[in-house]
Amino acid sequence: MTERKIMLRLDEVRDFVATASQCDFDIDIFYNRYSVDAKSILGVLGLDLRQPLTVRCNGYSEEFDSYLNRFAMAS
Repeated sequence: MTERKIMLRLDEVRDFVATASQCDFDIDIFYNRYSVDAKSILGVLGLDLRQPLTVRCNGYSEEFDSYLNRFAMAS
């Protein structure tokens, strides 16, 4: 299981969800006490996109990991 902090803009959500949906493992996004499925566009749009989000992947895909680098925040 890996976790990454990201920032998403509204115009990036559709592409993010489409890319996450191609993975064959669970991906969740957290903000405070809210947790949603990263493969759900309505779930992701329901989050406060002005805040840093935590993505938790219950598997690994090199392609998805490199895709997440676009949105990654400095640690």
